[in-house]
Amino acid sequence: MASSGEEPGSGSQDRVGTGTEPVPAAEAAPLDTAEDFEVLEEEEEEEEDDDLSELPPLEDVARPPAPPREDAQPPERGGGDAPGDPQEWLDVLGSGLLKKKTLVPGQGVDTRPQKGQDVTIRLKATLEDGTVVEEDPALTFTLGDCDVLQALDLCVQLLEMGETALIVSDAKYCYGAQGRSPDIPPNASLTLEVELLAARDAPDLELLSGKEKIHLANRKRERGNYFYQQADYVLAINSYDIALRIIGSNSKVDFSPDEEAELLDVKVKCLNNLAASQLKLDHYKAALKSCNLVLEHQPENIKALFRKGKVLAQQGEYREAIPILKAALKLEPSNKTIHAELSKLVKKHADQRNVETEMYRKMLGNPSASGTPRKCKDKLPWSIPWKWLFGATAIALGGVALSVVIAARN
Repeated sequence: MASSGEEPGSGSQDRVGTGTEPVPAAEAAPLDTAEDFEVLEEEEEEEEDDDLSELPPLEDVARPPAPPREDAQPPERGGGDAPGDPQEWLDVLGSGLLKKKTLVPGQGVDTRPQKGQDVTIRLKATLEDGTVVEEDPALTFTLGDCDVLQALDLCVQLLEMGETALIVSDAKYCYGAQGRSPDIPPNASLTLEVELLAARDAPDLELLSGKEKIHLANRKRERGNYFYQQADYVLAINSYDIALRIIGSNSKVDFSPDEEAELLDVKVKCLNNLAASQLKLDHYKAALKSCNLVLEHQPENIKALFRKGKVLAQQGEYREAIPILKAALKLEPSNKTIHAELSKLVKKHADQRNVETEMYRKMLGNPSASGTPRKCKDKLPWSIPWKWLFGATAIALGGVALSVVIAARN
């Protein structure tokens, strides 16, 4: 689908267009640094109100630019020139961080591509000092799917067919604070020279072969992994959601059992990483749903069990979380991260029970266990002193004896 369409892990993954760093063959990058044991694998909610997958992935673009003035000077072609006449530049977002200028006019507004189409562009990217960091004669991607740098996704939809434009972008819409080692430093602005070569409708998902669907879903999943590693969890969710929609789409083509199994494997990996992203954003209900979907297919999936336990723990449901983590630990007894998480939850649960016990004691008015011990047991309100009882008995007996004597005298 994209000209960056080499197999996952190939050298094309570090291009400016895709914005994806190359990933080691073993996929050793942890999905949750320090606190999580999951690893991004090589092949690694849609209706919920709290699921971010329906949020628009990109900022709204500005309205199309007004026609150029008749007296405007023709712009000079150049790769890294600073913006000149403000009238020649379109402030795409209204913030001054992303600007576009036409170098060669296109074929008219009606030829602009639409979101969801596959577009092909010629790309040249340079740093502020003029260093060329990328050249691609035919980069193809799906417009609006966040397959490429946001600067391209936002601006290419404003290009006319055959138009060549200069785009000056802040690092926020390129590689951000992390940059791209070794050629793009952190917080680096880029100047992109772009020519729109072609635009066509994306392929019909129902007509994709098994291998084509697997490849397309994997590309979206890998893009989600890239965003996760960049700590951009909203865009990661967007990419995982697109991959899941591709996998779940109807098909008019028969798949082999191996292809069905591979599609299920990609689905499980997307759901697991979707749950991780939702957990990072504290979207617990959506994350729990993603974990449960994994467990429906694979009840002993350790990652899903571990994340479900974490979700429940984050909600304070320690009693429910502990047996789930115990089940994960039983499947992988040597996993230190599960051990640590389980130990932490057991302690929190014990603390929670102590707090509840003390609260109930106060509510019922019972003395605290730490209070001063009483010197003797409380006397019952109906108890009678033994001395008084003895005296009363003696008086009664004396009264009876006196009555007998009086009766005898009479």
